[in-house]
Parts: sequence; structure tokens; C-alpha cells
Amino acid sequence: MTGLTYAAVTYVRSPAGMFVEEMRRDLHSAHTHADAHITILPPRPLDGTEEQAIQQLRAICRTIAPFEVTMGDVETFIPSTPTVFIRVAHGAYRIRELHDQFNHGALHYCEPWPYMPHLTIVKMDTVDEARKVVGLARPRWDNCVDSRRTRIDVVTFVKGSGERWIDLATIPLGPAAQK
Repeated sequence: MTGLTYAAVTYVRSPAGMFVEEMRRDLHSAHTHADAHITILPPRPLDGTEEQAIQQLRAICRTIAPFEVTMGDVETFIPSTPTVFIRVAHGAYRIRELHDQFNHGALHYCEPWPYMPHLTIVKMDTVDEARKVVGLARPRWDNCVDSRRTRIDVVTFVKGSGERWIDLATIPLGPAAQK
């Protein structure tokens, strides 16, 4: 997919997210421009307008109460892509449910890979580089003493191309937050 695309993410501002951002700086300093986040809707073209997509997200987010997830182990998407990530362990089904609810209307897209909730550490250029990073990231993450839990209470709708993304709308979860 080339050109301008859109995605829905939740930024991970917890100690786990800060730990991952620091680890990313150490392991692949060329890709430190993105804040730690869990992608709820992977990049896609719109099947409508930006405003329709934002209104759709607002309507769905209003019906979802905030929740917590817990980060699991360091893994990789090799051989599909040289991406190193931390799997969402506990509560992943809640993020999958959001994904499924969001992926219709203006945001509908037939994704090339099955959706799996995760927090990306780095996307490397080659499989060999990714394998090396996995070997370095696993013991660091295993020794992380901070909480691996993070609260999901806001969804951010973003647009971009490649590595650069712009926040278009920040939408809180729950009916009380959107009054």
C-alpha cells in the first residue's frame, strides 16, 4: 500500500510504554520518531471521508468502557515482516473487539494479515537484523521491573505515509468522557 493511509491507535503512556521507547532508542535509533502505541486499525485507505471516519470512531468509542491490558512476551512477525514487538497478553480480546467494530463503514479495509494486538518495538530492514534485535530485546524486557499493565481509555485517529504520522482526532472511550 502506498500513499496516504489512516490508522487507529492507542498510545501507551504507562511505564511499559516508556520502557519500550527507551529500548527502541537503544536498539534502533533511526526509528525513534513514533511514540509507543498499540495499533487498533492497521494502516489503510479510507472508504469514506476523514470526517465520516472520525464520526464513526466517536460513535463506537462512546459505547466502550475503558479497560486494562497486560503486555506479554517479545515476539516477531518473521517471516512476514522483520518487525519485533511485544504481544498483548491479557485483555487482547478487548482490543480485537475494538478492531472488529472499527473495521466497517468509512474505515473498512480487507487487511493482508490477520490482526494481532501488539506494541511494536522496531521494524527492521531485514530479517537478520530483526533476529538480532529479538535476541537483545527479550532479556531486556524480561528484566523490566515496571508494571506491564496499561489502561486503554483513548483512541487516536492518525494519517500518514510510511514512518510519519499526524494525529487527527483523540477520542476517549466511554459515554461520560465524550460529553
